[in-house]
Amino acid sequence: MRFVYCYSIKHDPTAVREIAPEHATYWRDFLLPEYLGGPFADRAGGLICFEAPERERAAELVSADPFQRHGLVDHSWLKVWVPE
Repeated sequence: MRFVYCYSIKHDPTAVREIAPEHATYWRDFLLPEYLGGPFADRAGGLICFEAPERERAAELVSADPFQRHGLVDHSWLKVWVPE
């Protein structure tokens, strides 16, 4: 299953700068099939696309994201994506 994780970040530039490298490494190190991700141009959040066998596994990955663990995510959603 292909998922899209979209999130907005709380306005805390110092904390975001500190945690951003850990966040990027976290997602890259999984070597997930079809992974594609990055920040929005205004750095107010980002979008990550990836494959996971089921929604529960995708939700586990998202909940362990360093931005989530450090309380920096303001809003987020996780959706199954069916690109054409």
